[in-house]
Amino acid sequence: MLIEDDETMCSLLHILLQIEGYQVANFTFRETVNDILVDIHQEQPDLLLLDVRLRQLSGLDLLPLIRSDPGLQNCQVLMCSGMDVSHDCLERGADGFILKPYMPEELIGKINQLLKGSYS
Repeated sequence: MLIEDDETMCSLLHILLQIEGYQVANFTFRETVNDILVDIHQEQPDLLLLDVRLRQLSGLDLLPLIRSDPGLQNCQVLMCSGMDVSHDCLERGADGFILKPYMPEELIGKINQLLKGSYS
């Protein structure tokens, strides 16, 4: 599942992930934390690709809510940002971090590692 507020980036990622054989949740960006959490609960994704900077909120603020939700315990979270905030993301419970801009191969590699449980 993509949690990204840039429509162009979301479309490109959706196409890339489908080409790689992943089922990608159709995601329309929502403005409130509660709406996003409802969407995640409805989809029950194996992995979230969560942008740190969203329109009205921060992925860093959303992440602890995801981690504290018993219904989302099995969801992997890969955070992304144009700034290296990897320490903050991992400290708050992210399973991985990728710095923008990234190459498609790098993203797919990190997703594969997370889904197979061998992220480092």
